[in-house]
Amino acid sequence: MDLTYALLDGEKARLWLPQLVDLYAVVYAEPPYEEGPEQVAEFAETVPGDLDADGFTLAAAFVNEHLAGAAYGVTMAAGRWWKNTDDEPPAEVRDAAKFAVMEWMVRPANRITGVGRSLIRLLLADRPEPWAVLASDPRSTARSMYERAGWRQVGRSHLSWGPAMDLLVLPLTSPSRPNAAMIPSTPRRPVA
Repeated sequence: MDLTYALLDGEKARLWLPQLVDLYAVVYAEPPYEEGPEQVAEFAETVPGDLDADGFTLAAAFVNEHLAGAAYGVTMAAGRWWKNTDDEPPAEVRDAAKFAVMEWMVRPANRITGVGRSLIRLLLADRPEPWAVLASDPRSTARSMYERAGWRQVGRSHLSWGPAMDLLVLPLTSPSRPNAAMIPSTPRRPVA
């Protein structure tokens, strides 16, 4: 398997939008999400706006030039937090800029191989924000993986269109912070 990784800004990520939408469709068709064409179309419509957001970064894994997995996020400004939450986060989180991981997806055929772990390490390495945040469906199998990786729950967000989401934070300034040295030595090459 010819596995390569790339870290892309919004302009370069735009070239991979069709494959990113396809990856979303595959991952979110699975339980517990069971999303269909309507949700995929909504993702396809909204994701281009993420590409233009402050701090947008996409970590991508490719197998023979096909997107095997992706994780991306944007900067959430100091003082901002998720909408419709039960509680405010700790002040140290709320008052700091945060890197909001918006999606973290791996094709089923590429799971349990370290691709997901490599993607998040690549995405979070050398971020200027002191915290990473994400919203996780508590029904997903990934939820327990986040906890094992050091993410901790600080609240819940209630969405009008789906289940309540666990709001998780990960300090990026602790000794356990992912960094470039922790990223597997899989050859990285820029992907255009």
